[in-house]
Amino acid sequence: MVKELIFGLAGGLGLFIYGIYLMGEGLQNTAGDKMRRCLNALTKNPFFGMITGAFITSIVQSSSAITVMVVGFVNAGLMTLAQAIGVIFGVNIGTTITAQIIAFKLTEYALPAVAIGAALYLFVNKRAWKYFGLFVLGFGVLFLGLNIMTAAIKPISGDPAVQNAFVNFSHNPLLGVLTGLIVTAILQSSSVTTGMVIALASTGLFDLRAAIPMIFGCNIGTCITAIIASVGTTISARRTALVHVLFNVTGTLIFLPALPFFYNFVVVTSNDISRQIANAHTLFNVLNTIIFIPFTGVFAKVVTKILPGKDTLIDTRPQYLEKHLLHTPAIALEASMKEVIRMNNLACDMINDAMKGFRDNDIKSLELIPKKEVAVDNLQEAITNYLMELMQKELSPEVANKIPSLLHSVNDIERIGDHSENLMELSERRISLSLPFTKEALQEIEEMYSLIMKMGNGVAKALDSNNADEAKLVLDMEKQVNKFTQQLKDNHIERLSKGKCKVLSGIIFLDMISNFEKIGDHLTNVAQAIIGKLRWASSMQTDMLH
Repeated sequence: MVKELIFGLAGGLGLFIYGIYLMGEGLQNTAGDKMRRCLNALTKNPFFGMITGAFITSIVQSSSAITVMVVGFVNAGLMTLAQAIGVIFGVNIGTTITAQIIAFKLTEYALPAVAIGAALYLFVNKRAWKYFGLFVLGFGVLFLGLNIMTAAIKPISGDPAVQNAFVNFSHNPLLGVLTGLIVTAILQSSSVTTGMVIALASTGLFDLRAAIPMIFGCNIGTCITAIIASVGTTISARRTALVHVLFNVTGTLIFLPALPFFYNFVVVTSNDISRQIANAHTLFNVLNTIIFIPFTGVFAKVVTKILPGKDTLIDTRPQYLEKHLLHTPAIALEASMKEVIRMNNLACDMINDAMKGFRDNDIKSLELIPKKEVAVDNLQEAITNYLMELMQKELSPEVANKIPSLLHSVNDIERIGDHSENLMELSERRISLSLPFTKEALQEIEEMYSLIMKMGNGVAKALDSNNADEAKLVLDMEKQVNKFTQQLKDNHIERLSKGKCKVLSGIIFLDMISNFEKIGDHLTNVAQAIIGKLRWASSMQTDMLH
């Protein structure tokens, strides 16, 4: 009896969790990128943020996944704290969809759903249908697991001793909240815990009075994922996680004293306990959001007071790429050029940060490099899309000829950002392993870095002034880089043969030099584009002035 109970509960729970995972995985693979863009684009005010968060969470079937995504967006500078608060409110509404699905009691369709889903996933090649099959498969596995759990519990549900043990939850709401909190914190999914509560209640183990506080606890327990995700992030990201906690804790504190009234309200929504629990879950989150949505500004101030301090903000969005400028191609091209200069400066800042971390053994100097890399990647995409839109307009030959070289330059600058990340990783390795370097090796790395930064500054000047002569100076420096690279490799081999340097230090030295050389190659590509395509700009500007 005990063995069947344990195996039934464990196996059923495993299938239930896996079913939720498959449903979310199927939908995310179908429209994952679109959902991320939607989340980032439709959060300009708290209300739209709430609607967007609710919609996307209902699709992904995981409030934890979306909350972690939001924390990541804030940490990367893609979303402000004010935007994130509205999304967090909506996330709690979206996650109630799972409970509503479970309450339909579609266990008799579990096996047909598994069969249909597996057939679609295994035998249909079209991506959309393949991942829809994965969703259907997850749907079937979820209800199959729920059926197994319910069947395992039924034999003991009528036992007076077991029923008396669960009576405590009805008499002590705080115990129910604590139970829901702990179980959800362990499983890291409020949907799973809510499903378990519905399954247990449907067998008669406890009533609605005991179930509602557990639902409150589930909402608090799911915050643990966001808290874990915020460890080591920016202050704004940690504030976002704190908003999630405060929203659910404060909502629970408001609803607990009003539990009898809330209970009476939920009872009239359905005669079925499973549906009542699902409705309680939905109503709690909807009413909680209605209460707090007007106070998003207050929430922001409160969490700022609790977690004071300032972040070093990096604007990852384009500043000059206005859509209305596309009707004036010459000005739109100039705006694109300004954005390319921003992108180049960010990439050069990354090189500076990596070198400072390496030179000073300072891990903090490296912290902003990943954020700047996100900014560089975003600018690459934004500039490329903007220029592609510009190409659809009626263009003069000068503007049309310039766009391809700008597109190539944007790609080269993005690659500089990638190599800067490599330099960051090499600096981290040197710091973590406390690797020694000879005075000569450090001096050589410093000289290579200085030469590369001169090239970077030269490219920035050439882009800013549309000056081909500045770009030619960059090409001259590239020859020095190639010659210097070979010299440094020869010097390294000589030091190694004399036993002056460690093998691991030598590997990092060579990788540093190699990445600097590749950065020089990409800067050269940009300079070549400037020489070939930017001369028209000065004459065009002169014509426009006259």
